[in-house]
Amino acid sequence: MYKRNLLNNNNSISKEIEKRLKNSLWDSLSTALPKDTLIVGGFVRDVILNKLPKKPDIDLVVKINPVNIANKVAEEFKGKLIILDKKRNIVRIIFEEFILDIAQQVGETLIDDLTSRDFTINSIAFSLDSGQIIDPTKGIPDLREGLIRTCNFQNLLSDPLRMLRCFRFISELNFEVDKSLFRYIKINKHKLISVSGERIQYELKRIFKGQNSFSTVQLINEMEIFDWIQSYRNFSLDSFKSKSFINTKIDSSEKYLVLFYLIETLDLPTVKKFKFSKSDIQNAIVLTKWRNRLNFQSIDSLNEIERYDLHKDLEHILPSLIFYLPQRLQSEWISRWQNKNDRLFHPKNIVNGELLKKYINIQDGPLLGKLLKHLSIEFAYERLNTFDEAIYNAKQWFEQNAPKCD
Repeated sequence: MYKRNLLNNNNSISKEIEKRLKNSLWDSLSTALPKDTLIVGGFVRDVILNKLPKKPDIDLVVKINPVNIANKVAEEFKGKLIILDKKRNIVRIIFEEFILDIAQQVGETLIDDLTSRDFTINSIAFSLDSGQIIDPTKGIPDLREGLIRTCNFQNLLSDPLRMLRCFRFISELNFEVDKSLFRYIKINKHKLISVSGERIQYELKRIFKGQNSFSTVQLINEMEIFDWIQSYRNFSLDSFKSKSFINTKIDSSEKYLVLFYLIETLDLPTVKKFKFSKSDIQNAIVLTKWRNRLNFQSIDSLNEIERYDLHKDLEHILPSLIFYLPQRLQSEWISRWQNKNDRLFHPKNIVNGELLKKYINIQDGPLLGKLLKHLSIEFAYERLNTFDEAIYNAKQWFEQNAPKCD
């Protein structure tokens, strides 16, 4: 009811925006901005949808000198200034309460600026001077219909990342997409080759975290959005059911779903090319290894050493593997993983190498590594429980496995 009433009345939207802006910092800061300053894009959209985050981004458009204005505001109100795009004069100021992005108006008029944007739902403006809503592309009706539509197809080619951003709004807002826009993206998806990997990575992470992420990732794969950089032969998301994502009781599930979606969207060379972090890449490598293995080997057929290796490799990201397991095992595995005292799901050494060298005539080298792993496996399967038992077992193992002198 809230959203429908707000969408039907521009005056109500204006009042709600003013209400959301009401705080001591903004009241003071806004007086330092030019009178013809506009708030545009995501802030206006999210106020209308009642989805404004606690620390919002407020995008401002000014006619001239955004860098000078930003410098003045940052200095006077103690904000952190960052130049986002020197060529296009886009500047960011970070405050504790909100983030300001200040950009110069594109084109001769405000209408030129708003109609140059990616989608109609992001082309709604609020005038600080008049307190009025400006909506030349009919973005408010599209918000009412839950529709993603572009102002102009050529706008997508001016920054091809906008095509991928369309999927972000599908994932975050659960909106439908204009059919002609989909057709245009299918034809022009190869234009993404000109976009930096870092920017693509950012959009993908937003997609993976959205409320409608499962079906959005399916859609990306169906459309083979990245076929200009990778093959789609090894992706299997279509075989998963969304119900598998329900009631898994995973703490911080967002982190593990992001990793799961990552390897179901990109192959490993592409993960690296899109400049994901070292930890993301390493986790993707390990998870992909076990996903591929379980594609041809049943989890029930793994022997003790293989199961130990699985839990050793995946201890910190095991929930990302859950969706590759039979549903009958998912709850049990999550419960065991959440139990930090479960020895198999959280493998560790019962004794370290220095102590083994002290009590047994063994030196640094591959043999010591094998012995440590043997003891860890015995401990994981609860065949060892104490230090004394470990030393006794180690002596027996060493006698059997140490090189024999002729």
